[in-house]
Amino acid sequence: MDGSSSTWIKTEETRGKKSWYHSVCEWILRSGPVPHHVAFIMDGNRRFAQKNSMDRAQGHLIGFDKLTETLQWCLDLGITEVTVYAFSIENFKRSKDEVDGLMELARQKFSRLMQEKDLIEKHGVCFRVLGKIDLLPLDIQEIVAEAMDMTKHNTKAILNICFAYTSREEMCTAVREVAEGVEMGLIKESDISESVLEQCLYTNRSPHPELLVRTSGEVRLSDFLLWQTSYSVLSFMPVLWPDFSIWHLYAGVVHYQRHHQSVKAARDEHEKEAERKQLESDFAALKSKAGEKQEFSESPVASQLKEYAEERRTRVNRFLEHVVSKRDQYIQKLLSQKRKGLPSTNVS
Repeated sequence: MDGSSSTWIKTEETRGKKSWYHSVCEWILRSGPVPHHVAFIMDGNRRFAQKNSMDRAQGHLIGFDKLTETLQWCLDLGITEVTVYAFSIENFKRSKDEVDGLMELARQKFSRLMQEKDLIEKHGVCFRVLGKIDLLPLDIQEIVAEAMDMTKHNTKAILNICFAYTSREEMCTAVREVAEGVEMGLIKESDISESVLEQCLYTNRSPHPELLVRTSGEVRLSDFLLWQTSYSVLSFMPVLWPDFSIWHLYAGVVHYQRHHQSVKAARDEHEKEAERKQLESDFAALKSKAGEKQEFSESPVASQLKEYAEERRTRVNRFLEHVVSKRDQYIQKLLSQKRKGLPSTNVS
């Protein structure tokens, strides 16, 4: 399987000139609400390969080419952030040959990304790999770290690649981060909230996707962004991922436009409820604090609540800086190891 010649960025030369009717469709769609962030479960590569009498590795390679094509369609519509489910932790249970083939494809693709540095900088694309990357072969970890570091300041478009990822593992990691923060004294137990846990997820630098598209006809999320898609519009399509076309993307956006108001209303209601719960939590913590001192301040309760909330935010921000710093340090260790030409060893 040789995917080293496939490019991440489709230029007008490599993708062909856009037809007039695609331009008209884009104009019509953009007159309504268009999601800024779309997530894809790119399912169906193996079935596509079987259907077309080719090996699985070739099916995955064609699936990658479809991803790069889809990214350009998204940008043309004004969708500036895309998150894709590239490799589940559960996929490690597949045959050794298939897993090795997928790892080799990842090596080729991220190596190719490094070769396209100037083109990626020109288009301002930021690449992030989300997941338990220490499960990957160490040479791939190093390439991933280099790609993320190289593009971290780009802001025009963002591609999040969920690799060695499951949502349950992500949430377990977030819970461990919070528990460690309490143990270290960075935050208090009373500071723990949905918001704090959410900001410990791998996706903490991104807004939640407004639209999730799954191909292949499966109607399930397969442990992908379970937290983040609680208030997303979901679109399940019967087409296999390599057969996904621009018309399927248009259909997904139309589906979003039909349902986004009701989903937005539910999300807004949830956010109001979260604010109410946070206020109750702050009030209870303030009462407990006053009880410990066996005295109450003479200043108005509202003023005390405001002061306590500011103290909580300061603690939480310090804790979150610690979480981000830990992850950044791991990436920097990988980069340092690669630059020094050291043999691949565990850097954790």
